[in-house]
Amino acid sequence: MNAGEIPPQLPAPMLPGDETSVRTRQWATFVHLAALLGFVAPFLGIIGTLIIWLIKRGELPGIDAHGKEAINFQITVLIAGCVSLLLCFVLIGFPMLLAVYLASIILPIVAAIKANEGGFYRHPMTLRLVI
Repeated sequence: MNAGEIPPQLPAPMLPGDETSVRTRQWATFVHLAALLGFVAPFLGIIGTLIIWLIKRGELPGIDAHGKEAINFQITVLIAGCVSLLLCFVLIGFPMLLAVYLASIILPIVAAIKANEGGFYRHPMTLRLVI
């Protein structure tokens, strides 16, 4: 962590038998998996993630942190995808586009698995725009 960087606000650990905890784990999983809707239609992943986060963040503890992380990741993927498309004109963009594509599939699944287990996953190399 850099000197001026704000430390992450992690959600409280979720207990296995608590009803609220079970619902929180489910919705935290959904908020991360909503990113995969972007493969169905453009921008549907970020819109689905945003809708789930906005509706459930006040209702369930922990969803706010998961939602912010998922939104930040989606914004980063969008920016990286646009930059990669522009760099395709100089050929370096093709491998970058492949890397962004694979990361946009694999990392939300990893985050969803971690959320379903009651943990929290911080996406690597993600811009923290929504704090």
